[in-house]
Amino acid sequence: MHLPSILVIDDEPNNFDVIEALLSDQDYELYYAASGEEGIANLETYNPDLILLDVMMPGIDGLEVCRQIKAMSAWQAVPIIMVTALSAKSDLANCLNAGADDFISKPVNTIELRARVSSMLRIKHQYDNLQTMLKLREDMVKMVVHDLRNPLTIILFGLELLKNPNYPQDQQNIKLNQVYSSAQTLQVLIDDLLNMALLESGQIRLNRTQVKLCSLIESAISNFEAVAEQKNQSLVSQLPEAICKKVTIDVTLYHRVLDNLISNAIKFSPHKSKIIVSLELLNSGDCRIQVIDSGPGVPEQLQQKIFEKYEVGTMMSGVSQIGLGLAFCKMVVEAHGDKICVISNQPQGAIFEIILKSNEKTVGNEEENEIYPVSFSSVENT
Repeated sequence: MHLPSILVIDDEPNNFDVIEALLSDQDYELYYAASGEEGIANLETYNPDLILLDVMMPGIDGLEVCRQIKAMSAWQAVPIIMVTALSAKSDLANCLNAGADDFISKPVNTIELRARVSSMLRIKHQYDNLQTMLKLREDMVKMVVHDLRNPLTIILFGLELLKNPNYPQDQQNIKLNQVYSSAQTLQVLIDDLLNMALLESGQIRLNRTQVKLCSLIESAISNFEAVAEQKNQSLVSQLPEAICKKVTIDVTLYHRVLDNLISNAIKFSPHKSKIIVSLELLNSGDCRIQVIDSGPGVPEQLQQKIFEKYEVGTMMSGVSQIGLGLAFCKMVVEAHGDKICVISNQPQGAIFEIILKSNEKTVGNEEENEIYPVSFSSVENT
């Protein structure tokens, strides 16, 4: 665990000893520089999250040190608290004008020091989180552009060949299947981008209607039969008619969930492998849907984390992994009051499992549309 680091720049070692004693039980890493020059020279070594800077120092005084640090792009976001015996409003204004974020008057008060340090570190933590998110978005945009371009290139190239009257007749169906497969990949990517807006809005509208669960699953499987054939994979359904009752759900959103899970199973499973989609009625009356593959699987330490936005499991060359699909799946499933998880498939692969709760989803009248708040505290994806 990374402890917040605080750099104290003060020409009096005794002042550092006082601050160290006042913050000794606060789980901070404290570093000391005896002059402004030394503090500036060792910024990369100490990599501070916060700087406590004395104003009155020989050589370069605290105001000039503050100006120089704030002029460096790498350290502009590091909060600086000026520690000063000056009390005139003009002196405090000079501290702020030099770029300081806050100040503490000498003699230092324990409660005030801890409160101001905690406040500035909280701001720095929020800034770091924002930068991380911006970097994730930048990386995601690059991946999206790359992943959209590849299937689009295949579609355009295939259509150009098919427009050619001299293109061999026996090759046309093969090329059409490739174009269709690429178009489906493109549709999945575009849907993920649209679903990202839902993810970030924090809520989702459920338009509940009745549907036979077997029919819903069969429809999702049929969408990917041609894609599976391209890898010589077999999509096997295990859907006992005896338990295929009607449920009241948002059919479009749940269809999208199944599309994501089946698409992932195809992407991550090897050629000539089997992918199983099963339905089972539990003793509790709940229904269990499983999508079972024989791919690389999901390591145990990632089986919860993989449902977070922009999180991916095992990286595979040539496989699109933006990190939104599983987060969307979890959001939809939990909005219905259901559960989704991933477990290991022995001896190899993954089993993505959905438990549809029996209450509120057995045969009955259609329910009115409702707004369900969505929490991402435990959310995914691939």
